[in-house]
Amino acid sequence: MSLPHAILTALLEKPSSGLALTRRFDRSIGYFWSATHQQIYRELGKLEQAGFIRALPSAQPSRGQKKEFEVLPAGRTELTRWAGGEQDPKPIRDALLLRLRASAVVGRAGLDEELRRHLTLHRRQLAEYQEIEDRDFGAAADPEDRLRRLVLRAGIGLETFWVEWLEEALAEVTELDAAGEDRSGGPADGGPAG
Repeated sequence: MSLPHAILTALLEKPSSGLALTRRFDRSIGYFWSATHQQIYRELGKLEQAGFIRALPSAQPSRGQKKEFEVLPAGRTELTRWAGGEQDPKPIRDALLLRLRASAVVGRAGLDEELRRHLTLHRRQLAEYQEIEDRDFGAAADPEDRLRRLVLRAGIGLETFWVEWLEEALAEVTELDAAGEDRSGGPADGGPAG
C-alpha cells in the first residue's frame, strides 16, 4: 500500500484539510498504515500537482485558512486501478523476533521483561480495537462499513495472535529459567553449550 493511495481513500471517504486528514490518520488508517504529518502534507502537494485532488474553493478567503481537498475523477480512477491490482504479501520484519533468535545464542538477559512489555502493548491495542468494533460496528449493514469492519477484524486477529504468542513465549522462557539454563546462553553448570 502506498501513502498516496491511503490519502485518496481517506479523501474519498470525506473531503478534508491536511490537518483534519492527519488527525483521521491518527485515529483510523494509521493503525495499519502510518505516516507523519509532514509526509501527508508532502503527498497532498504531489497529488494536487498530479491532478488527482484539488483544493475546494473557500467561501471566505483569509490568510492561514486551511485548504480542504477533494478527489478528482483522475484520482478516483487511479485509486480504482490500484485497488484492483495485485499486491504480494510482505514478509514479517519484526525486531522482537530477531531479538528472540539472537537470545538463543547470546543469552536471554532482559528478554522476559521485553516480552512482558510487548504483551502489555498488544493487550492494550487489542482492547482498543475491540472497543472500536463494539462502538462503531454494532450491526453494520452498509457495504462500506462491512469492508471497514473486515480491516478492523484483521487488526483484532493480529493482536490476538500476538497476545497468544507472547504468552506462549513467556511460558517457554519461564520454563527454561526454571530448568536452570544460564541466562547468558549456556547451561547452568558452566559446561559446553551443545
